[in-house]
Amino acid sequence: MSTESVYTLRPGSSPLLISMPHVGSEIPADQQPRYQARALQSEDTDWHLERLYGEIAAELGASLIVPRYSRYLIDLNRPPEDTPMYPGASNTELCPTRFFSGEPLYLEGQAPDAAEKLRRREAYWRPYHQALQGELDRLKAQHGYALLFDAHSIKSELPWLFEGKLWDLNLGTADGRSCDAAITQSLAEVLAAQSGYSQVVNGRFKGGHITRHYGRPALGQHAVQLEMCWSCYMQEDGSFAYDEARAARVQPLLKCLLQTLLAWRPAA
Repeated sequence: MSTESVYTLRPGSSPLLISMPHVGSEIPADQQPRYQARALQSEDTDWHLERLYGEIAAELGASLIVPRYSRYLIDLNRPPEDTPMYPGASNTELCPTRFFSGEPLYLEGQAPDAAEKLRRREAYWRPYHQALQGELDRLKAQHGYALLFDAHSIKSELPWLFEGKLWDLNLGTADGRSCDAAITQSLAEVLAAQSGYSQVVNGRFKGGHITRHYGRPALGQHAVQLEMCWSCYMQEDGSFAYDEARAARVQPLLKCLLQTLLAWRPAA
């Protein structure tokens, strides 16, 4: 296992790397005075995903990379130039300035300026992405190709970001550009075959920067994103509590998705 100050990387034996760019919840002590007190709880974290996927990843021999710090410090799933991921919709930035509910994250006058944004990009964003690409390169060298599964979760109702209740499971492949067409089709078939969870492919969440940037089928890199509602495995009441019963129900489906991804092979 490789542990750096900003991420932990656990190399696996299969061609699969699972990235969890929003599971970090820490805000450095020197930055905390900038934030609203509420922000120090990091409420918009992708809670408990390492716990939810951990045993499955180990069983399947998947590599796992997880960050230490909160998306409130730096959003690892945004492009370094900070262009919007979803034009025309509410977007969070490379250095977010709002909660998912729309209110300001920072105290008046304390939002990061251009110099601070650059510092955070180099100190936190770049090491994570260098490690991510480095692991994909290792997998390609060993297996001839690499599979990237970008795991996310979110509260099921967030009016500032989307209308109504989000689908339980939101598979994104950048409208089919981030992976081989057979991967999108086979994963979509797994989702369509079950009735326990609502699902959509390339809906509101088509994949963020990680899926779009690293999903390069022509280079032997295939990426997908799964955005999952918290309600599938945890409480949404503000306690952020892991729900063992809910998690146990969804884990077989998550394992099936990952097994299906691993079953894919490049054309000869």
